[in-house]
This record gives sequence, structure tokens and C-alpha cells, in this order.
Amino acid sequence: MALTIVKDVCTACGDCEPVCPTKAVYPHKGLYAIDPEKCTECEGEHDEPQCLDVCMEDDCIIPLDS
Repeated sequence: MALTIVKDVCTACGDCEPVCPTKAVYPHKGLYAIDPEKCTECEGEHDEPQCLDVCMEDDCIIPLDS
């Protein structure tokens, strides 16, 4: 499974990019995006996705299937 960033909620703070262990988070058109091919939801690295831990906006980072 992978996560995605809701463009309408993203504030482009950039806090999520440096904490991603798979480098799945990247700048895209003034905001941020998550490459679903690289996103592992931090499985095997952390107990929960690190981008969710640092994101200050509710409902900004959600499962891709939502």
C-alpha cells in the first residue's frame, strides 16, 4: 500500500520530505507528492509512516486507495 498527499490540503511546508526513508516524497508543482512506487508506508523501518508524524495538516496524507 502507499500514501498520497491531498493537494488541496498541502501547505508545501516540506516537513514530510526529509523524514521519508524511501525518498518517496518529492516537490511537485509548488507542493509535495508521494511516488506510490517508492512508498512503503515505512513498513519495516518504523512503526508508522513518518510523514504522518510530522504533517501538521489533518487529512493531508491519506492512503492512496481513499
